[in-house]
Amino acid sequence: MIDYDVIENANAKTEAGLRADYDWLGDHLARRGIDIEAIKTKVSAYGVAVPSWGVGTGGTRFARFPGSGEPRNIFDKLDDCGVIQQLAGATPSVSLHIPWDKAPAADLKAKADVVGLTFDAMNSNTFQDQPGQPLSYKFGSLSHVDAATRQQAIEHNLECIEIGRAIGSRALTIWIGDGSNFPGQSNFTRQLERYLDSAKKIYGELPSDWRLFTEHKMYEPAFYSTVVQDWGSNYLIARELGPQAFCLVDLGHHAPNVNIEMIVARLIQFGKLGGFHFNDSKYGDDDLDTASIDPYRLFLVFNELADAEGKPGFEPAHMLDQSHNVTDPIESLLVSAMEVQRAYALALLVDRAALAEFQENNDAVMAARELKTAFRTDVEPILAMARLEKHAAIDPVATFRSSGYRAKVSAERPMTSGAGGGIV
Repeated sequence: MIDYDVIENANAKTEAGLRADYDWLGDHLARRGIDIEAIKTKVSAYGVAVPSWGVGTGGTRFARFPGSGEPRNIFDKLDDCGVIQQLAGATPSVSLHIPWDKAPAADLKAKADVVGLTFDAMNSNTFQDQPGQPLSYKFGSLSHVDAATRQQAIEHNLECIEIGRAIGSRALTIWIGDGSNFPGQSNFTRQLERYLDSAKKIYGELPSDWRLFTEHKMYEPAFYSTVVQDWGSNYLIARELGPQAFCLVDLGHHAPNVNIEMIVARLIQFGKLGGFHFNDSKYGDDDLDTASIDPYRLFLVFNELADAEGKPGFEPAHMLDQSHNVTDPIESLLVSAMEVQRAYALALLVDRAALAEFQENNDAVMAARELKTAFRTDVEPILAMARLEKHAAIDPVATFRSSGYRAKVSAERPMTSGAGGGIV
């Protein structure tokens, strides 16, 4: 962890300027009828989970270039995740991936307490074979034609639930790579039937206070068809499974130009929006830093979320899910956490009464202008003031760089091999 004196000394250099900027923005928003303190309170309470795997260097199908000071195990990952929370004050929980993060529950809880984190949704892994695994997932897992392979995948998910119960998680996320690469390779109907049968067995063992998130993806690693291909398939699965099953939306798992914010609105409307994996993309499942390509789309997603706040049972889970190939993973996750917070703050600035009136009057220009007015507001002073009041860093990335943390862990953690490909 970073010494708090480092954070306080860095903050002292810019605090006066921040307070001046905050006061100016407060006056500006007041003229628009907005209470800056109310916005800051909501933003300060907002949190997005960090993926344990996100603090390591990712890769592509062609290569992986290791980074300096990468985590060696889940306990190193928790150290890095703790630093992100320490600096940004916006990532209070971490999402584990099993078996990558498998360790005794007591040790996981103890480490999380030390670094000030809790545990978010558990993530199972049936998209790759593990050492010593009896049966292969090369041709599928929960939808495999072989009943024994399906049972192996079911038991793995049940193991994830048990680990999660022991460490305080209350959700399981299932993403599978099952599908086909060639026309005729699989029977679409029977494949989905097998998936549903397997998912129902997992759902049947879900604790009463848990939620099951099913995740869709248009392609990869199956390139002709995937079993849970789109939000419609995902919605049907959640409906089939029951009231504890919800759809998880990964921003990169859609075809280019798909209206993701409308998908979000549909899932909210019918009570099946479970949560998000935030990232960004230009071409497909690029897993780029959140809001690095299309920050306006992220804002539009949060516009739908802000509009739904207060609805009974509306409690979507928020998590980052990125692959960092050329950046320092901690820096990327810091920036992404702040971008998600920013999108939320901007959505809170929308005058919903005015927007509704414009919509009812078919006033397209003024409706679009209302959204743009909110989006173009610089809310950085709100985010930074929320961090300052949490004793986090006014400028998290600059403070991280000046802390020497990366150099310190690089000296302790030997660089791992860069051989082999594979997206992480």
